[in-house]
Amino acid sequence: MHTRRAFTNLTLAASAAVALSLAALLPVTSAQAQDKVVRIGFQKYGKLVLLKSKGSLEPRLKALGYNVVWTEFPSGPPLLEALNVGAIDFGNTGEAPPIFAQAAGAPIQYVAYEPPAPQGEAILVPKDSSLKTVADLKGKKVALNKGSNVHYLLVKALE
Repeated sequence: MHTRRAFTNLTLAASAAVALSLAALLPVTSAQAQDKVVRIGFQKYGKLVLLKSKGSLEPRLKALGYNVVWTEFPSGPPLLEALNVGAIDFGNTGEAPPIFAQAAGAPIQYVAYEPPAPQGEAILVPKDSSLKTVADLKGKKVALNKGSNVHYLLVKALE
């Protein structure tokens, strides 16, 4: 049985190939495909935002009878919730959010992956902050997206 929901974390070259293979995940004939929509969730980082900005996916899927609707998400957990409830068909997040989503019972289908990019995340403080080490965070409040990669980064740093 095919599902309309898929999750990926992939390289730029694979982004185009996997996104184009979305038609295979949506089992309809060419005649049925007229005016069908592929809803893709993306964040302000990663390969899908590059694919969206380039604009090369839309004409390729249009030729197959599909329109593309892009929806931006602030982090992986709400993107995966949208995937879980059927509001989007495809998206990508970091490593940690799908673990939490699967633990909550979300039926995620992985179609590709990309190695972690730890240099893409950091713990930031104001330039003139008295906080200089992770140990200085003890007893402080930290703003982050619960269940996200930065949540995992903080937990591991505090360990």
